[in-house]
Amino acid sequence: MRLVIARCSVDYVGRLTAHLPLATRLVLMKADGSVSIHADDRAFKPLNWMNPPCTVKEEPFTEHGAIAKWTVTHGKSGEQLILTVFEVLHDHRHELGVDPGLQKDGVEAHLQELLAEHITTLGEGYRLVRREYPTAIGPVDILCRDASGGTVAVEIKRRGEIDGVEQLTRYLELLNRDPLLAPVKGVFAAQEIKPQAKVLAHDRGIDTVTLDYDALRGIEKEGMLF
Repeated sequence: MRLVIARCSVDYVGRLTAHLPLATRLVLMKADGSVSIHADDRAFKPLNWMNPPCTVKEEPFTEHGAIAKWTVTHGKSGEQLILTVFEVLHDHRHELGVDPGLQKDGVEAHLQELLAEHITTLGEGYRLVRREYPTAIGPVDILCRDASGGTVAVEIKRRGEIDGVEQLTRYLELLNRDPLLAPVKGVFAAQEIKPQAKVLAHDRGIDTVTLDYDALRGIEKEGMLF
């Protein structure tokens, strides 16, 4: 991971355009190719970002007091994140190694177990391939097949937020490179799914399922929520 603190302005050019005026910001460049721009607030949410795969081109740029221009280009869409750098206050690389992945709490782990056991909750004809399907960036909660034999990757959360959709998106990008699995579609399943997460998921062609934990445990209720 590369950590850069710099005075910069940022422009996003693509389906939408956005501009961040000159300010001091943190730039994260991760080994997976993602780049994100952070301010000293907003908790963990970046001001703007580019998901992998992408490339970064750094070149001198001396107009209007700037010293460099960094152009981040997405490898598939061609969209760009352009950083105009005026001063670099910190620039350091860290080797973090392989992360063991998130250890789910008891409810999430049990949801995964229950959904795997009752995989037809997702639809008639679904069948389980395996839980914790390994990938180079971490295990997919559930890999299964739908009624037509298509591959489905399922990410399970207790509370479904945008980060979970981003995580599933990364899994799907990787799984779809495997000709034995592709095409792979995604399902984002949680007890509660935030409206913003649901909008992002549907925009990326990912289905969402709201799980009733008690119903999966066999407690009689009015039914599942979808």
